Amino acid sequence: MTVLTRRKLLKAALAAGAGGVGLFTVGRLGSWAAATPEPVMLKTASIQAKLMDVGQTKNVLTYGDAGMPPVLRMKKGEPFAARLINAIDDPTTIHWHGIRVPNRMDGVPFLVQPYVYTGDHFDYAFTPPDAGTFWYHPHCNTLEQMGHGLTGVIVVENLNDPQFDAEVVINLRDWRLGDDGQFIEQFRPRDAARSGTYGTVRTANWLDQPHYDAPAGGLVRLRVAITDVTRVYAFRVEGAEAMVIALDGNPVPQRFAPDALQLGPGQRLELAIRMPDEEGAIVSLGDVRGTKPKVLATLRAVGSSLKRDLRDLAPLEVNPVQQVDLVAAEHISLSLSATAENVPSDGICGSLGYSFWAINKVPWPGDTPDPTAPLAELKLGRSYVIDMENLTPQSHPIHLHGMSFKVLSSSTRPVQPVISDTYLIQPNEKVQLGFVADNQGDWLLHCHIIEHQKSGMTSYIRVV
Repeated sequence: MTVLTRRKLLKAALAAGAGGVGLFTVGRLGSWAAATPEPVMLKTASIQAKLMDVGQTKNVLTYGDAGMPPVLRMKKGEPFAARLINAIDDPTTIHWHGIRVPNRMDGVPFLVQPYVYTGDHFDYAFTPPDAGTFWYHPHCNTLEQMGHGLTGVIVVENLNDPQFDAEVVINLRDWRLGDDGQFIEQFRPRDAARSGTYGTVRTANWLDQPHYDAPAGGLVRLRVAITDVTRVYAFRVEGAEAMVIALDGNPVPQRFAPDALQLGPGQRLELAIRMPDEEGAIVSLGDVRGTKPKVLATLRAVGSSLKRDLRDLAPLEVNPVQQVDLVAAEHISLSLSATAENVPSDGICGSLGYSFWAINKVPWPGDTPDPTAPLAELKLGRSYVIDMENLTPQSHPIHLHGMSFKVLSSSTRPVQPVISDTYLIQPNEKVQLGFVADNQGDWLLHCHIIEHQKSGMTSYIRVV
């Protein structure tokens, strides 16, 4: 007897469909706009780029042909469209990290859309419901493609935002390069089974410690996206007063200083910085985590002081995320653990050939009757609380596609009730994340340290 698993059904559906459009359901958050705007063209390319002083690095991947992937600007509540044109040798897709898109626009191969093969294209169209800082990246051969450069920042603007005097957008990422400036192996198995394989060259906007001018005495909005595949950061600002105003695309309930604030891959930080009054004064954004702290980027005060006051900055407008009903919410238990299987397994768009990690003791796809069955099946419009426990000695930035959650509690420290899509859970921490299942479809849930994701710490939930 032939067993029809979800994977076989998806492959059959994709083979029968025309580019995947129309095959998958669209939830309450997303629908096709009546008038789709002219699409932004995002054509993948393999280029040479100067990432080290020794010369040009070959096989750097980007969108377009002019260096780092462009910062995409959208407007909250207004339709956006993009056409992905694949001109590299590998199949690829685009995932719009943190944006609550319709399920068929989520960019996860086999789960919601087909591969975009070399020479093919795929049209994305959605209306971003939330303002904030997000990012975009492939969900195909992610360790290789993201590791070689295919990560870009998204700014979703809100016309009601308070007035800043300058804005700086920072794309943070490592590169695995040898002494000759060329790529080396993206991961080492012994490191993948621990905290992950770190890069050898650290950059902000593909540069080493870039410098930006900003008005003296002015208010700067600094948007930072961690698009790295491994590194966890601890942020600190020196030389000026700075306050965290948003995390992961959402305003924080109470602003606070970024005093060694830890954030992991996939997360975003927005800072309001009051520049010094003296022309030429330097402000630095640094990473103070670990034994090798680093200045990531600097700002220099220019001109006569604008004499702005950080306390006068109006709050950011809250995004329209539904409030979780804690009384009626159902609970979902989720444990993060290592696995002793260490056997090759198929992953979402490829595998590292190992299974070091697991969710609820099952590495993706795991040894179950249907290895591609969802972790949980949720009812559209119902409230849920994820009771997540980290049983490992490593930190894991856990990312939920398609929906936003509220951080409710932590067993290790006080937490603000921030709205997010990625939570950096610490070793031996227990956390509660509450959300409304308001977006229909199949949504990935995974660690955003890509080696952990690709070696088992991946699953998905279904909203019906």
